[in-house]
Amino acid sequence: MNVLDWDHLRVFLAVARQGQMLAAARSLGVNHATIARRLDALEDALGAPLFDRRPTGSLLTEAGERLLPAAERVETEILGIVDQSRAEGASVSGTVRIGAPDGLGTMFLAAELGLLQRDHPALVVELVPLPRNFSLSKREADLAICLDPPAEGRLLVTRLTDYSLGVYAARSYLAQHGTPETLADLDAHTVVTGVEDYAYAPSLDYGLELVEQAGRLFRCAGVMGQMQAVRAGVGIGILHDFAVGAMPELVRIMPAITWRRSYHLLAHPDSHALARIAACRNVMVRRFREERARFLPFG
Repeated sequence: MNVLDWDHLRVFLAVARQGQMLAAARSLGVNHATIARRLDALEDALGAPLFDRRPTGSLLTEAGERLLPAAERVETEILGIVDQSRAEGASVSGTVRIGAPDGLGTMFLAAELGLLQRDHPALVVELVPLPRNFSLSKREADLAICLDPPAEGRLLVTRLTDYSLGVYAARSYLAQHGTPETLADLDAHTVVTGVEDYAYAPSLDYGLELVEQAGRLFRCAGVMGQMQAVRAGVGIGILHDFAVGAMPELVRIMPAITWRRSYHLLAHPDSHALARIAACRNVMVRRFREERARFLPFG
């Protein structure tokens, strides 16, 4: 048997990424016996066990850890060949999964990536909410946008843009409760904020100043939920400036209080050059830079 038989390596990668043989079987659309047989064949060829198989899951052994990056390179080469064969200078094709914060995905990326897919009918874009933990190397996403890029790991990091946030309230809320001028005035108001346990990045700690002064709190884990609560007049909240430009019912209050954060694009070095991934990456980098004024409307 050829040690680098793709069918066997594909099974190895699936088990490594899923952590369980049964889950790997489901992801590949084969049965458990096929997974075990192909994994056994690969281990026999290499002369070493690749997983410590336990009832709770399969953990990579030292030999498995050594094989993983090589198997991923083989996977990338095969994907590249398929990519090139499909394209032949024509439209980009295939599936690209992009992870992003929910507010950014809803208020900006959905439209931008939708236009890209319109221009490439054979391209399928999967825009998914960014989880607290994710792995590009495990192909949980092909590209990801985050606030705090990882300090370690084999990733390509591109700074997309800075963006600003401000304090907002609905006109209806201010008409009923008055407009606070300072943080100290918030003791007579309801503040809409996130749920700390669901904050997936340290950069999302900007609400603490308001929380400490608030008379009452309304907590909502998602950015879009917070925005809708503020729009409905539930209370005062911190919102992304780029997202509220088309919402005349919202008013930016206490303008001296503002926050600035950054979006970063993460790509895996072994797959970023694949035509479909490169197309999405290039469009996002370009559009974020073209729309810089939208993300920083107050300079």
